[in-house]
Amino acid sequence: MKCLDNLLLNTDSYKASHWLQYPPNTDATFFYVESRGGLYDRTVFFGLQAILKEYLAKPITHADVDEARDLFAAHGEPFNESGWRYIVDSHGGLLPVRIRAVPEGSVVPTHQALVTIESTDPKAYWVPSYIETLLLRLWYPVTVATISWHAKQTIRQFLERTSDDPEAALPFKLHDFGARGVSSAESAALGGAAHLVNFLGTDTVSGLMAAKAYYHEPMAGFSIPAAEHSTITSWGRGNEAEAYRNMLRRFAKPGAIVAVVSDSYDIFHAIREHWGKTLRQEVIDSGATVVIRPDSGDPVAVVHQCLELLDEAFGHTVNGKGYKVLNHVRVIQGDGINPNSIRAILERVTSAGYATDNVAFGMGGALLQQLNRDTQKFALKCSAARVDGRWIDVYKDPVTDHGKTSKRGRMTLLKHREYGTYRTVTVPPEAASVADVEKPLGFDDALVTVWENGHIGNDWTFADVRARANAARL
Repeated sequence: MKCLDNLLLNTDSYKASHWLQYPPNTDATFFYVESRGGLYDRTVFFGLQAILKEYLAKPITHADVDEARDLFAAHGEPFNESGWRYIVDSHGGLLPVRIRAVPEGSVVPTHQALVTIESTDPKAYWVPSYIETLLLRLWYPVTVATISWHAKQTIRQFLERTSDDPEAALPFKLHDFGARGVSSAESAALGGAAHLVNFLGTDTVSGLMAAKAYYHEPMAGFSIPAAEHSTITSWGRGNEAEAYRNMLRRFAKPGAIVAVVSDSYDIFHAIREHWGKTLRQEVIDSGATVVIRPDSGDPVAVVHQCLELLDEAFGHTVNGKGYKVLNHVRVIQGDGINPNSIRAILERVTSAGYATDNVAFGMGGALLQQLNRDTQKFALKCSAARVDGRWIDVYKDPVTDHGKTSKRGRMTLLKHREYGTYRTVTVPPEAASVADVEKPLGFDDALVTVWENGHIGNDWTFADVRARANAARL
């Protein structure tokens, strides 16, 4: 939406008045971002680079200041017009802030500082607070990447138990079906790219574009020809088998994979009669793998029953770990999929003797939309300010909710070079910078400068991000 292009209006209304609220003689502030707990005990850090490149790389202009001044005047808020004009004139419109962050793709326990933001110009000490609203939206790609990563660990566990080649199968086991269920194209892009940190399968085209635009990835994910209900039901119920045959003739080539939704009427009849009898030999002769997609009913029971029926029709081999692998066909479940149902389905089919190779999953709303900032309790808080030339701690400690107690002081994140453990540590008030922090034996600074005064410090590739996330295990 082009009407939202002005960075000065990418904030909360009350932020416009905060420059007047700090103590007299404040000339620097320091903020940090953390997950204060939540559904998962660790998060996959991803998405900050996209946000920085999209919003902070473009200089603000006097025209932007004019627009913001007029809007806030009509809106009832004071506005720091002279401060913003100073940034345009003295900094070329680029914000005087330094942002340090853990490398993207890192898997970090909750309650640790993931990002720090500090002002770099005494006349613009208020800028980090102003961009809180924008920067904290990184909770979304981080949380999507985290959900996806934890689902990956679940699937990996079952593949390692039942598959002869777990690592080859894993990247395509969870497919992103979520584009139509999110609130905006930007959500689809950031969330879709976040999922692709962990997997290679997606139907969210916006995610591919984000990975290319912000992380130098020519093609981050892949898909296959697949039917939807309209392309099956438009043939009419009496011609259901012909609709399936058309899919085979159009797409089923040797080595290809084609997915066909088969529950428009009766999934069990479709497998027994159409796939298992009428089209059975055509499936075999095609040399393709045909993936049957149920789209209704209880996911745990339906997937198991579909595997049994397909086994009756096409048979199976037994792999090196003693589990059945179907011949010519597979199942993908895309309805009712979330991290809990994935585990439940895999427990059921594994107990029945089927390898995880037989099943793939598509996740939509539960991947990209059924989450919020409180899923991982994300917060961006001020932890230090320099007043009268001296750094002071800034923190909150509400008696009604100690879970919202914030960190205090300037800080950084350390990582043990051998054990991989993380520790957030504070810097003495008299220290000139966070670089002066005392590091315990074996620990290195885990934060790097990713942005300073409008310029990128570390430009991660998508391959970098994926490698870090994939190296981590539960």
